[in-house]
Amino acid sequence: MPQVKEDIVSSFESLLESAAGYGIKSYDLVKLKAIDKTSAVVSSLTTHAIVFLILMSFLLFLNLGVAIYLGEILGNIYYGFFVVALFYGIVGLIVHFFFHDSIKKKISNYIIKQAL
Repeated sequence: MPQVKEDIVSSFESLLESAAGYGIKSYDLVKLKAIDKTSAVVSSLTTHAIVFLILMSFLLFLNLGVAIYLGEILGNIYYGFFVVALFYGIVGLIVHFFFHDSIKKKISNYIIKQAL
């Protein structure tokens, strides 16, 4: 009978070692998957941010040119800046009141899609 107990104990110890190894490997796999998803999201957002900054620089200089041109047409340079500011104020209000929820939803869906 003592031999059977020793066999059971050694089998149980072997089973515990295997379970512990499986747990460690599963934890490592979860960590690697999280790192993979995080790096994918960060790299995607970084490239989008760079393109966004370049586009914003383009739009800034375009708006400066339009404002100066309109100012020359209207007689004073600052009138052109007022017109451009008024245009963006109206566009901002329209976007806020009519498109805010759809833009928020699209951005949330994009981030979730990238994360999953």
